[in-house]
Amino acid sequence: MRARFLLLLGLITVSPGLAFAQMKLPSKTAPGAIETRYFTAIDGLMDGNADVILKETRQGKNVIAATLDVCYPVAKGSDRKDRFVANLAVLNGQNLTGTTQSLGDKQPVIVKLSRKPVGDTFEFRGQITIGQTVTEVTSTDNSDLSEKEFLDNQTSDDGITPAPKDFTDVSPEAFGVRVKLDAALDFLKSLKGEAVEVGLSSLSISCDALRAGEQTINLTADPERTAALIAKAKSMPGVVAAGWTSGSVEMDRTIRFAAAEWRDGDKINKDKIASAISAVLSRTLAAKAAGADWDANTGKLTLTFKRPSPVYPPLGLTETVEVTALVSPDKPGATDRLMLWISSPVITTADEGTGPKLNLSEESTGDEEGGEPKDDNGSVEALAKEFKGQRWDADKSVWK
Repeated sequence: MRARFLLLLGLITVSPGLAFAQMKLPSKTAPGAIETRYFTAIDGLMDGNADVILKETRQGKNVIAATLDVCYPVAKGSDRKDRFVANLAVLNGQNLTGTTQSLGDKQPVIVKLSRKPVGDTFEFRGQITIGQTVTEVTSTDNSDLSEKEFLDNQTSDDGITPAPKDFTDVSPEAFGVRVKLDAALDFLKSLKGEAVEVGLSSLSISCDALRAGEQTINLTADPERTAALIAKAKSMPGVVAAGWTSGSVEMDRTIRFAAAEWRDGDKINKDKIASAISAVLSRTLAAKAAGADWDANTGKLTLTFKRPSPVYPPLGLTETVEVTALVSPDKPGATDRLMLWISSPVITTADEGTGPKLNLSEESTGDEEGGEPKDDNGSVEALAKEFKGQRWDADKSVWK
């Protein structure tokens, strides 16, 4: 994640007294040479939510040009960001001034800063005005970065894998689409009515996205349809990249097995698979099957089971056990094998007897941190035997 420039920028209240973070990375250059230097930091600025870059072009020790790039929440606590980029005039070698407007809300921006070398660091003072809000800037003890150091910090990974060899590092139901900001709205509108889920958090445009001019949208769909959806996305205007990403599948709860017995033509026989999983889990969970539902958007199967609660037997309480499963090809394209993943059980307890009910406040319980859930009772291993499947060896990164 980019280190940011500690430049106080309060949009709601005037907040003096912040300092630029220290990153002492000195650079040696020939006297009189032209070079580019950057100031970046994160500490304290709008609760750490503002992202600021001051770029200086220097000839020797003199600043001959400067640009201030600030990305910030439009209001305190807001996920929506705005940004301005101001080219600053350099007066007397130390005063930086400029005007611009924010790129999103078109607010007028006035920048008035003075910079003062103090040994190997720099001090900044002045004001930044956005709309009617004036922010006092007081920042000391700042170190700068060379252009190489700055660019090295800009690398990022959106997790998109356009052509994975299999689904051991990425998840078969999860995919991402990186699209230019000016085309993102049309792309999202094209998903209306599609059997696909859009990750809400990916709709928020980050500072990195604003600067790159590209946004990554995270999506989930039935694994049998993801390849077609990815291909369709790649053909749409403004789409830069599309491919699989990480999702819900955990390899330690996944098995791989021959597909022939579990297909009906070229389609997965979901009814047969649901029936087989339900039969196995009824035994391992010591519970009666109570329902099976396939999600049309994500392709996930939700199985529910009922069993008597051991908490206080005379009350006759009932435990409902819910398990989510996902079945998919083991890799993109043609394959003769399928993968099956199941979640850890989620257990709720209720009074389902006749007559007046006892209201319980127990929260749902799932897997316990640090090991196999106590109510799982070897379900994954039992499914591997039922499907004549393999389990993943994490140490050797192979199916065993």
